[in-house]
Amino acid sequence: MTLTRLGCAGWSISRDAAPSFDGAGSHLERYAAVLNAVEINSSFYRPHQPQTYARWADSVPDHFSFSVKLPKTITHERRLKDVAALLDRFAAEAGALGSKLGCVLVQLPPSLALDATVADDFLHQLRGRFDGMLACEARHGSWFGDDASALLQRHRITRVIADPPAGQPGPYVATTDDAYVRLHGSPRIYYSSYDEDYLAGVAAWLQDRNGWCIFDNTASGAAILNALQLKLLQGAG
Repeated sequence: MTLTRLGCAGWSISRDAAPSFDGAGSHLERYAAVLNAVEINSSFYRPHQPQTYARWADSVPDHFSFSVKLPKTITHERRLKDVAALLDRFAAEAGALGSKLGCVLVQLPPSLALDATVADDFLHQLRGRFDGMLACEARHGSWFGDDASALLQRHRITRVIADPPAGQPGPYVATTDDAYVRLHGSPRIYYSSYDEDYLAGVAAWLQDRNGWCIFDNTASGAAILNALQLKLLQGAG
């Protein structure tokens, strides 16, 4: 039996979606009573204290999982170089989620080409701090060739399937047995909703795979409605 970690980039509940999240408690508690995963994107912009992560973990059921995005200081400012201290800090913070830390997400800038030596060292350091699922959303074409695939496979890093597929020159090539799907909205990124035919295709593709599906089309509230639609299509509603 396969398992899909289904959720959104954040746990904001739009007015249109509110009737489906009518339980008691905070937004996170209400969200986690319906969906089984969330992606924390705010960690990309600013650090959170360990006690904040611990409070979030205490707010959700045991089966719930968080994916946490690596800080931009590591990916965009240092560009994966000389990041040991920054990785230590992030691991100490996000590690407070305990068993509810389901994935660490690495999103690379579109301008960052693959430097195999730098990438190998970085992924080695990252894997040394996190034994669980690691996912990488690269956005430069050089990260989609055979050398990059081998590098990700060696460190057990799941290549993200993104829509729109920024930087990807050809068909998706898996690097682990798991999947991590990020749906940003198309044609208008962060805004556009996905129609039922598209979501049915996603549901069918996920049927035989363990993985995550995160809706990042949050700017106008489409994400949480799409997540609910996909949950129904998967027969979990």
